[in-house]
Amino acid sequence: VQLVESGGGLVQPGGSLRLSCAASGFTFSSYRMRWYRQAPGTERELVASISTSGGSTYYADSVEGRFTISRDNVKNTVYLHLQMNSLKPEDTAVYYCKAERIIPPGEYWGQGTQVTVSS
Repeated sequence: VQLVESGGGLVQPGGSLRLSCAASGFTFSSYRMRWYRQAPGTERELVASISTSGGSTYYADSVEGRFTISRDNVKNTVYLHLQMNSLKPEDTAVYYCKAERIIPPGEYWGQGTQVTVSS
């Protein structure tokens, strides 16, 4: 199983970044996909979620209207994306992708990618 994030970096306030996560090695059609983030000294929080088919999404209030989650199920790999616009300094965190199955329970995490919003 591999979940590999990319696309993080340093961006000025008001800028945009697109995070990606390539996930493989498991039956991803049974897993919803999620983005979490964790800033220093805080708990990891859910940012956005997308259903197995991609037809249903959820966003935390703090990112609603600015972030867009999407997924592409391609052969043996699912590509998860997070388009982040109008970035704010408070969006600074390590961002993680997660694959989650409800029944039976199962989850996989990526290694994280740093996003820093600063002038």
